[in-house]
Amino acid sequence: MNYILQPNSKSASLPLATELLTSAAFSGYESPAHSDKNFKGTTTVGITFKDGVVLAADKRATMGSFIAAKDVDKIHVVGDRMGITMAGGVGDAQVLVRLLRAEIELYKYAKGKPMSVQAASTLLSNVLQGSKYYPFLVQLIVAGYDETGPALFDLDPFGGLIPEKYVSTGSGSVTAYGLLDENYRDNLNREETVQLAVRAVNSAMRRDSATGEGVDCVVITADGIKRLTRDEVNGIIKPMQKAK
Repeated sequence: MNYILQPNSKSASLPLATELLTSAAFSGYESPAHSDKNFKGTTTVGITFKDGVVLAADKRATMGSFIAAKDVDKIHVVGDRMGITMAGGVGDAQVLVRLLRAEIELYKYAKGKPMSVQAASTLLSNVLQGSKYYPFLVQLIVAGYDETGPALFDLDPFGGLIPEKYVSTGSGSVTAYGLLDENYRDNLNREETVQLAVRAVNSAMRRDSATGEGVDCVVITADGIKRLTRDEVNGIIKPMQKAK
């Protein structure tokens, strides 16, 4: 598959190194089986706590009422301590993931330090705003840990950028917000935040047909990024199921 930006594409004017975007280092950020199809449907969640940020998402992609894929990666690592979740059109979201990862790498080599979470979010916001007449059909969460501490930003398809303490996106977000609004507090610890994020996505799976196939969860702190194993996630979900 050819990942080179074409001259007439909506991203062609961006100051990116095409060599980086087309290299093997970045090709893993698009699944060839999914990239040419308009897959949608998801629930993603981001929650901050004192020492970091937790991201969670389901694994299902849909085309209308059809379940088109059951193992979609909706949480992507774009920096040493930064991640992004995607909701909306998979193709549009994956282009933006590759773009942001390339820009973060270029910044690190040029400046000798990592890009801040706010700077990365603002960069994406400018890209989305510049494409508002031919928009990327996505809603994104950018989160990470930098010199200012944990940071979490919500981006809409037209470049709206809002810092949040917790946020949910996608078709199941209405259900997830019911749990988040009821249970979030400023003094949550890491374990409590992970449990809340997993519970929020899991609750959406019960009511939203476009959300399903399990929960993926990532924790970002000053020490780096940790993706929970399936057993760790199931260890959070199973007690909830027994309590019904």
